[in-house]
Amino acid sequence: MFATNTQDTAQQILQVVGLPTAEVPAKLAALAAVDARYLKDLKINITNALEAATLPKKDAYLLGLAVAVNEKLPTLQAGFEQLALAAGATDKEVAEVVSCTSLMNANNVFYRFRHFVGKEFYTSAPAGIRMSIMANPVVGKEFFELVSLVISALNGCEMCVTSHEDALLKHGTEQQRILDGVRLGAVVRSLGVLL
Repeated sequence: MFATNTQDTAQQILQVVGLPTAEVPAKLAALAAVDARYLKDLKINITNALEAATLPKKDAYLLGLAVAVNEKLPTLQAGFEQLALAAGATDKEVAEVVSCTSLMNANNVFYRFRHFVGKEFYTSAPAGIRMSIMANPVVGKEFFELVSLVISALNGCEMCVTSHEDALLKHGTEQQRILDGVRLGAVVRSLGVLL
């Protein structure tokens, strides 16, 4: 009976993130087979993160999409993309979230390097990384900053996290929305480990 319950939980997790439930990925299936209590926690974590009051469905799914792109999980990316489109996202918004994730990967490496080395030459030299999509984003400046913050947190860039969190506060973003966005990024990443 317990194995059936954990199998159901594994399938419910997949359903929540827009993935097919017919075939459970091997790592998730292995946890279900031994009745791993963690699956219930994971389901609760993902559901709660996607249903945070500060994140409308479209925002939550687009953030999930950004994490899936960042973590190189094409199946999860497709699931979140379909959920985002169904929640009212446009193709341009989806493309911009993917673009933002790519840009943040360049920035996170570059600014982490600057921060780690801490030498005047590197910190004062121009970055030389073109970022024109930040000027007038289709998703709006506030949400672009939120995506940037979540990806920067996942990639461990302290300078970028601090900068984007500060920009969000200047946009009037509530700290709870910031926290909810980062929590969503964290739990979607934790699911990605099992896919």
